[in-house]
Amino acid sequence: MRLKRLPVIAALSLASLGIGSCFATEQPSALAQKTARYAVQKYDKDIIKTLAKMVSFNTVANPAIPFEQNPAHVGFKTYLQSEAARLGFDFADHGYVVVIGFGKGSERVGVITHGDVQPVDPTKWKQSPFQLDAKSEPGRLLGRGTEDDKGPIASGLYAMKAIKDSTEGKKIALSKRIELYVYMAEESDWAPLEDFLKTHTPPQINITLDAEYPVVIAEKGYGTVQLTVPPQHPNITPNDAHLSAFGGGFFGSQIPEDAYVNISNATPEIEQAIKQRAAKQNKMQYTYRWQDRELEIKARGVSAHSSKPEDGVNAIAMLADALNLRTWQETTAGSMVNLINDLLGTSLYGEKFGNAAYHDNFMGSMSVAPTVIKQTAEGIQLGINIRRPQGKPATQLQQEMQEALDAWQTKHVTLRDVAIELSDPWIRNDAPQVPTLLSVFSHYTGIKNPQPISIGGGTNSRLFPNAVSFGPSMPGKVYSGHSEHEFISTKQLLLNLQMYTAVLVELAK
Repeated sequence: MRLKRLPVIAALSLASLGIGSCFATEQPSALAQKTARYAVQKYDKDIIKTLAKMVSFNTVANPAIPFEQNPAHVGFKTYLQSEAARLGFDFADHGYVVVIGFGKGSERVGVITHGDVQPVDPTKWKQSPFQLDAKSEPGRLLGRGTEDDKGPIASGLYAMKAIKDSTEGKKIALSKRIELYVYMAEESDWAPLEDFLKTHTPPQINITLDAEYPVVIAEKGYGTVQLTVPPQHPNITPNDAHLSAFGGGFFGSQIPEDAYVNISNATPEIEQAIKQRAAKQNKMQYTYRWQDRELEIKARGVSAHSSKPEDGVNAIAMLADALNLRTWQETTAGSMVNLINDLLGTSLYGEKFGNAAYHDNFMGSMSVAPTVIKQTAEGIQLGINIRRPQGKPATQLQQEMQEALDAWQTKHVTLRDVAIELSDPWIRNDAPQVPTLLSVFSHYTGIKNPQPISIGGGTNSRLFPNAVSFGPSMPGKVYSGHSEHEFISTKQLLLNLQMYTAVLVELAK
């Protein structure tokens, strides 16, 4: 689940959503329930085997290898083709998009997924992240893509297989064709999918398996702030403590788990003061190493999807806060730490970023998170991830952010390569399948009167007609996709299989 390079789509007003009204949650039909039971009883082992094989393909985008020549992506698509043939489905390869389907009819139901995954640090896993681990943590299936988004692909395949079995047994008569779409660049580049949909007619009704339950009808807009502190050369006396290096993070849509700082001319008193501030932080780990008079500090937080910063602990922000004993000398690293403490702090919602912070009653607050800091020849580069709700024009927000940066520069140093990019939030309040999805969710979870929700992430629902997201993550649970501890529980995988089967029966019969 990632949002990048999106078309600007105007957000609707909150009043037009009708939020607060109750949606009908009638029981799924007896046929839907029976087919869902059959899916779990018949394919509870097969779905895990298929997921294990899919996880084995390292489908992280590699800028050095063209997509069509990347052996992992080619191998993954080849495997999907063989699985489609084995399960009795037709298969169409459109390059970045493959479509697996069965049934006939002018009306179609689409299941939208993606087969690429986010980058991963193998050193942080108990075994290879591209080997499904079902033993380290009993009840959990660990591996890159298990939740985002190969687990949902496997669930979609076997939901379709269970329905196909029932059609062959004359228990279900489909009036609509079912198609599973697997896009291969959702995490890195939406342009190929946008181009594909210019000439391809998508299904009339679509569900995206790449977010949360009960039903996602709104997504915040994605944004980034990029800036660089150019090399600084202040007058430093031999005994002045100053920051000589500062960095952290892995990729832009992950709350950073790691950060580090080097303090030249440090003293034991400075180390102790930093330790005292760090001791007040929750879920942070620090290591301290001296080499002559230079102190290196490494910080370890908790990685998470940047659309849900509350699920993680931001190592960059927390380390900067631990260093917030003073305004540091304006070295390159010192200036970066000062900027983070002055404009971002440890808050998730940008309250220190000038007048930028705002909140929407349905979509929630804008989130602002420093995610990547790199030391380059041009200086130290900072990437800030933004997830913005409806309620403020992009032009106004951009101006407010720029004004905050300008004001900071007048007191500190001049920044370079400042770029603010914002896309608009998205809402779909008229998808006809929403009551069906809610009824299935309520039946299988026991949650009464579920209501549509908004999320901070972005899915391909934006690009398909009548598309809303349906799982795979349960409400109130930590979303593990994009983290260094990605998993899906076996229980959740099979619950998803049940719900997807029931939904497809209801929408396609």
